[in-house]
Amino acid sequence: MLGTIVNTLAIVAGSLLGLLLKGGIPRKYNVTMMQAISLAVILVGLQMAFKSNQILVVIFSLAVGSVVGEFLSIEARLDALGRRLEARFSKNGQGISHGFVVASLVFCVGSMAIVGSLESGLTGNHQTLFAKSALDGIASIIFASTLGLGVLFSSLSVFVYQGLITISATMIKAFLTPEVIGQMSSVGGLLIMAIGINLLEIKKIHVGNMLPAVFMPLVYFMLKQVVITLI
Repeated sequence: MLGTIVNTLAIVAGSLLGLLLKGGIPRKYNVTMMQAISLAVILVGLQMAFKSNQILVVIFSLAVGSVVGEFLSIEARLDALGRRLEARFSKNGQGISHGFVVASLVFCVGSMAIVGSLESGLTGNHQTLFAKSALDGIASIIFASTLGLGVLFSSLSVFVYQGLITISATMIKAFLTPEVIGQMSSVGGLLIMAIGINLLEIKKIHVGNMLPAVFMPLVYFMLKQVVITLI
């Protein structure tokens, strides 16, 4: 859990610094910085999306995962949690929900979050999460300066999400082949691209409800192994 704890603290520290800078940055600079970060998020997503050439598995994962996410109403639950935090901590009632949801998705969806947490749980190697901590810390400064206090609370999402992956890693070790991890990264890359599109306000995509898609390649591989065993 050390890597996840460091990652969480990096986001907290970056968010606090970003909040301190928020009042001193004119709005036009905030808008331009947010657009620049959005483009960078799309680029990162594109790079990740090409990590697998198993396009049918990626399509299957997105389709099935989205149905599961819609059924669970993941994004609505994230929004509701953000609004509760907003009601409790925001004096003017604005800013927390959006920043919380956006930052939580950006920090949790991606190969570094998944692979780093798996490495941490399986081998005790925290280097990937340490590198992610540095990136998230820098990103949280920018996000907090533009999206507000909600970014700080996204550290809780990272702690729970990555912590659960780390703890459960030993139970699914046999199924985590390089091919499966590549497919999970590819799906995650597409979701990161969708986050960038949302940030640019081009089209509202319910990325939260697509989150289960990241784990569908693993589910597919596990089911495939069961079928092969039975045959």
